[in-house]
Amino acid sequence: MGGQRAQVIDEQPGRVAPPGAATPTGPPPELVFKRRLRPVRVAHELWAARELVRALAERDLRARYKQAVLGFAWAVLTPLALCAIFTLVFHRAVKIETGAVPYTLFAYLGLIVWQFFSNTMNQGALSLANNLSLLNKVYCPREVFPLATMLVATVDMAIGVGVLGLMFLVFWTAPAATFLWVLPLLAVQFAFTYGIALVLSVAVVYLRDVRHLLPIITQMGVFATPVAYPLAKIPHRLQEVYVGVNPLGAVIEGYRKALLYGEAPNAQLTLIAAASSLVFLVGGYLVFKKLETGIADVA
Repeated sequence: MGGQRAQVIDEQPGRVAPPGAATPTGPPPELVFKRRLRPVRVAHELWAARELVRALAERDLRARYKQAVLGFAWAVLTPLALCAIFTLVFHRAVKIETGAVPYTLFAYLGLIVWQFFSNTMNQGALSLANNLSLLNKVYCPREVFPLATMLVATVDMAIGVGVLGLMFLVFWTAPAATFLWVLPLLAVQFAFTYGIALVLSVAVVYLRDVRHLLPIITQMGVFATPVAYPLAKIPHRLQEVYVGVNPLGAVIEGYRKALLYGEAPNAQLTLIAAASSLVFLVGGYLVFKKLETGIADVA
């Protein structure tokens, strides 16, 4: 009615706000959904889903190699072919020196690490998009899908390590006594790789163009990472920044020092890579959990 002031309904039912009061702009704070991540509960859920991770990894392995004539040999043919190319181009043409260590061993060790990362990145990025029908019907921690792809890549890496052992015999070279440094380097490698896979897996669901960028990233990354050349080729003043952005540089260099040269990895670079990998892992997981609630709506 004209001349009468509109009354504003208050947030609480049954109460009328006085004239001139501000209109509520959202639901009461107690009704707002707030998701809290509890690390212990998350770890428990992942452990409870370990059989699902194994089943997904076994399914992917069977699908990849079941119809292939060479089977699991494809896990090593790619790095061996690249190793041969690197030997011709970088060692003979560009004259990359590796000291007393055969260049083939030097390059192949780096390629094992890179293949693990690239396989996990490429397959992990598509792990959610390829399993939308499953994850929308069955409840499970959705991070198990990229984790299963990393398990498949681990199997491929284990096969590659077996070939590396044969190469040690061929070149009459034995792994150095400092090989125990491999264990902490593995932790850094796995943390960084899983963090990247988590981010890419959820990014592909929201933005399908990301999948078309993956081959470009893979092709550029193998040359941007010290796979075919030593980390020393990067200017010393930039190495700390470099391993902070790309921890694989310190990981590969650490493996070579520990297994081929009998030296401990550079402590400072390794610590920077470890801290960076932890940031990638935690940050990737937080981004994943933030966006996973909308996967069903987007898909």
